[in-house]
Amino acid sequence: MSTRSHRSAKARRHARPTPRAAAAALTAGVLAAAALVVPATAAQAESGLLSQGRPATASSVENSDYTPASAAVDGKMDTRWSSAFSDPQWLQVDLEQDATIDRVELAWEGAYSTTYEIQVSDDASSWETLYSTAEGDGGTDVLDVDGEGRYVRVLSTARNGGYGNSLWEFQVFGEAGGPTDPTDPDPDPDPTDPGDPVDPDYVDPGYPNVPVKDSGASHVEVVGGNGSWNLEVDGQPYTVRGFTWGPSFAEADHYMPGLTGMNANTTRTWGTGADTAQLLDSAAANDVRVIMGFWLLPGGGPGSGGCIDYRTDAQYKSDTKADILRWVETYKNHPSVLMWNIGNESILGLQNCYSGTELEEIRDAYASFVNEVSVAIHAVDPNHPTTNTDAWAGAWPYLDENAPDLDLLSINAYGDVCNIAENWEAGDYGKPYVLTEGGAAGEWEVEDDANGVPDEPGDIEKGDALVRSWKCLMDHEGKALGATFFHYGTEGDFGGVWFNVNPGDNKRLSYYSIAKAWGVDTSALNTPPRITSMRVPGATDVVAGSTLSVELDVSDPDGDPINYVGFFNSKYIDGAGGLEWTELTQTGPGRFTATAPERLGVWKVYVWAEDGQGNVGVETRSFRVVAPDVDGTNIALDKTATASSFDPWNGDYSPARAIDGDQGTRWASEWGATAWYQVDLGSVQSFDHLQLVWEAAYGKSYEVQTSNDGSSWTTVETVTGGNGGVDDVDVSGTGRYVRLNLTERGTEWGYSLYELGIYQS
Repeated sequence: MSTRSHRSAKARRHARPTPRAAAAALTAGVLAAAALVVPATAAQAESGLLSQGRPATASSVENSDYTPASAAVDGKMDTRWSSAFSDPQWLQVDLEQDATIDRVELAWEGAYSTTYEIQVSDDASSWETLYSTAEGDGGTDVLDVDGEGRYVRVLSTARNGGYGNSLWEFQVFGEAGGPTDPTDPDPDPDPTDPGDPVDPDYVDPGYPNVPVKDSGASHVEVVGGNGSWNLEVDGQPYTVRGFTWGPSFAEADHYMPGLTGMNANTTRTWGTGADTAQLLDSAAANDVRVIMGFWLLPGGGPGSGGCIDYRTDAQYKSDTKADILRWVETYKNHPSVLMWNIGNESILGLQNCYSGTELEEIRDAYASFVNEVSVAIHAVDPNHPTTNTDAWAGAWPYLDENAPDLDLLSINAYGDVCNIAENWEAGDYGKPYVLTEGGAAGEWEVEDDANGVPDEPGDIEKGDALVRSWKCLMDHEGKALGATFFHYGTEGDFGGVWFNVNPGDNKRLSYYSIAKAWGVDTSALNTPPRITSMRVPGATDVVAGSTLSVELDVSDPDGDPINYVGFFNSKYIDGAGGLEWTELTQTGPGRFTATAPERLGVWKVYVWAEDGQGNVGVETRSFRVVAPDVDGTNIALDKTATASSFDPWNGDYSPARAIDGDQGTRWASEWGATAWYQVDLGSVQSFDHLQLVWEAAYGKSYEVQTSNDGSSWTTVETVTGGNGGVDDVDVSGTGRYVRLNLTERGTEWGYSLYELGIYQS
């Protein structure tokens, strides 16, 4: 049996929502996602849910804090696992016992698998396929299967789009196998009952029994007062030196030595769950401590994650508090726990959910809830301090007024780090603080370049920014207790290049800059190539598909040979975060060419200079792709256009937008396999060339047709195998009406044209 239920968020691709609209859309997406849970029938009720809360692993994760493997087996429809943007991918759950399996339910997020298998194994090595399909269409799949084993996985070999695979929930149903231990006085104990001994092999679906090192908790406290504070661990002063954690927790043993190679002693997470044990154990083995994050809505800044009214949503607060206390109880005795961080950027984010008096009341209520959670944490764990992070010092007055139980404050700041001291002094907040994210100035803080997009700092500037930020913090003596900069991540995407110190597991100049500031002698170390400048000649007017020139001034301080790798990114066109490899041809020292994309808009070109020693220099510049000039007169300009349909929901995508001479506006059809678009030239006229400037939703096959009456049509040209971008079509035709009969689309969406030019020599 298979049922399908699609989220409303998938209904229209072309929306460009405002931040507040985005927040509302995310809330709607979460609510709609909740509807994906398929109620059990009477027959299904006989099968038990075996997978919830069990250990889950995956081939990859998009973000270990936001989308870990464990999120797909936590029983929550507002958390999810998502993979890297590639095929194949898998997600598996260890049922921790042999079982007979008769049903699997998959609740897909918008990034779903079109071709996948459900497999079972006794040893997580040899797999038997119970179900396979090549026609997956997302939504919720309820699959009747028949198999036995301990491990169950979904193996995806093809995705529906450019993103990865993402599951809200992966649920396995059946009957547990194996005899009950006759020596166990209570084979089904409740881990929340202190008088009920817990079987060490038992894992309650709601309270996973996460193994932790039993070496005793450190005692961490904020000491001092009257403007002079310190953090102490077991009575010894402790300055936080670290980075936020990016790799999956399962990879912690591989990446932790790189963190300590900077002389870092701390890392930070945004969320805490079953898989955090892997990070903590690795941290303990490497003398690193962890700021343990707890996610509160709308976390992560403006409008992210959904809107919560902290005045009235008692159920959310109760559930969230209970979940936080569960993990505090689980990890409070782990030696690597440094402190508990309750929430991230929610006070700022609430402005995109509410306004006016209501906003102020809810911000106060949020801060009061943070205080309530802090009091509860201290009751469970008196050995570790509590804090709360936001993205602007304007959040501190709310905490100062409503969250007195917090031991210290925290803040995320990038280009503004050196102004924190002034803001703190002006507020005289009576508590010290830690920087929980920071680094070079972000997109929102830098000036725009000649193409109107944020001018990203270079590698040298980013390294200098970390050192400058650290100095500003340390100069605020007795108040600033250290920093976890952003970001010790391996992602090599748009954000990864902007902020990560080790994208692709390669160290950048910023890695060595802050290492030196933290006392590492870098003079004997092999360090990355230094790119001191990058230029893209003619960057404001690059013809689609033409030769793009890139010029670099680069050197390697160790004399290592440099390998150059090029990438493009289209974020400022379609929001894409990934980098697309492009072939670079070296034409001289620091001189390269590449073929420009055919799709119009502002792109970024990246050059990675790799030294073969685990180091990389990265530089990027923007360039604007424009359509080629066409000789002759565009006789379609500002005439009358009609179409089989157009998208009326997300802005003005009416037919007239594709003949207005503005390549920043467009016509977009409704989603469908076929469509038509026609222009009334006003009189019978001859033409010899068409130029079609496609948006991402392009036509792969279409016919050019003419008519004198708008009723009887003659096909004058047939185009097949189109790849989007700009189509220049030489065609002779005569008529008053010219129509594109669009017969095959190139994407899952409909059709969209920035411009249709009909030219007369």
